[in-house]
Amino acid sequence: MISLLPLPGLPEIKPGDDLAGLIAAACQSAEIPLVDGDVLVVTQKIVSKAENRLVPIDPTVGHKPLVEQESVRILRRRGDLIISETKHGFVCANAGIDLSNVAEGQAALLPVDSDRSARRIQAALEHKHGVKVAVIVSDTFGRPWRRGVTDVAIGSAGLRPVVDLRGTNDALGRELQVTEVAVVDEIAAAAELVMGKAEAIPVAIVRGVDPSWFGEGNVHEDLVRRPDEDLFR
Repeated sequence: MISLLPLPGLPEIKPGDDLAGLIAAACQSAEIPLVDGDVLVVTQKIVSKAENRLVPIDPTVGHKPLVEQESVRILRRRGDLIISETKHGFVCANAGIDLSNVAEGQAALLPVDSDRSARRIQAALEHKHGVKVAVIVSDTFGRPWRRGVTDVAIGSAGLRPVVDLRGTNDALGRELQVTEVAVVDEIAAAAELVMGKAEAIPVAIVRGVDPSWFGEGNVHEDLVRRPDEDLFR
């Protein structure tokens, strides 16, 4: 059975903060000890803050210059909304630049390398705190053809981002031909149910994940679809 545990008690994150240490301390204070095999879902916002990906924004010109700076391609524009492709390969609104939950006059950029960010947190928790966990860095994305937003993984460590079920059989014995499951996205979306958008809980622990999902891989290489495979580029 999979359990979703919100982690309260984290302080306001500042540039240079040790996220792994703060998470370990919050787990101790909340009496939710991390155990081997847990998956930590950490929001992009606190990773960006800890890595000092905060930049000033001029209210007279808005966020558009920043979006163009952080993009490699602009797909659509409508009013203040820009859909672009980031340097990471993500296609999202406004290059993932976020103005919420940051100081007035600042914007939070995406981490330079969210997979590396996840690996750093994972390694620190193992080496300094003696626990072997996987880590997902999550962010909120919209979706083509559907209303609403959901959380997805923009970085991961210790999990196979995609579980390939091709060649296995379904419940009726038919061989699956194309099924590849983006398990890191599913875990990120599930964790958001207990973190929320305004509850100031930027970390959740997902417990009971299938052990076969653990392994090597990263979002940038394994989950972002290559242009030659993309029907819409």
